[in-house]
Amino acid sequence: MRYKLNNFLFGNSNFASFFEKSIQVLILISILNFSVQTLPNLSVRLIEVLNIVELFSILIFSLEYLLRLFTSPKPFRFIFSFFGLIDLIAILPFYISMGMDLKSLRAVRLFRLLRLLKFLRYQDTLAKLKQSFDDVKRELFLFSFATLLLIYFSSVGIYFFENEAQPEAFSSIFAAMWWSVATLTTVGYGDIYPITAGGKIFSTFIVFIGLGLVAIPTGIVASSLTKALMKSKD
Repeated sequence: MRYKLNNFLFGNSNFASFFEKSIQVLILISILNFSVQTLPNLSVRLIEVLNIVELFSILIFSLEYLLRLFTSPKPFRFIFSFFGLIDLIAILPFYISMGMDLKSLRAVRLFRLLRLLKFLRYQDTLAKLKQSFDDVKRELFLFSFATLLLIYFSSVGIYFFENEAQPEAFSSIFAAMWWSVATLTTVGYGDIYPITAGGKIFSTFIVFIGLGLVAIPTGIVASSLTKALMKSKD
């Protein structure tokens, strides 16, 4: 009974395909509705309409969650699964906010954005992306380890050059790690920067290394994803 119902609602049936597309559209409508609610000077009538749209989307999301829970062969495993938690997060803020004041409500509403994660359930590309990461996870692990070593090395280097000139900004190697992360990722916030000649020269090399730091893992994942896509077409 549960298996047949699950296959009808979430399997390969025509109704399941229609239901899947409807949920995707509803996710977009819900996010758009959330965004419109932040506009100033909304009319009372429009606010009522937006609230009705929100209530309708919550009812559908709640119904979907309960149906998945009911038709799952292992309900408790579904509750604590990745997609089970995403489905729960999609509806939980609404029910939590019902017992809160307006100030708390504004914070809870931010979690509505997590409904976008529900798209992951319906995207085949996610499986290909996961496969591509699995294929290169050893290379990514080694690269991540090398990155940590490089962050520490650059922190020690900039501390050596800048500590005497800027004892407050570069008070320790750990304090210098913020500069190291910002520089290696080429973000360059500018809140901490070298002023000595040695520090500037050292920073130049770190910036160039940072460019490669971003490009190398991107190339690795892109190559692996391309191979995964080619396999799926064969």
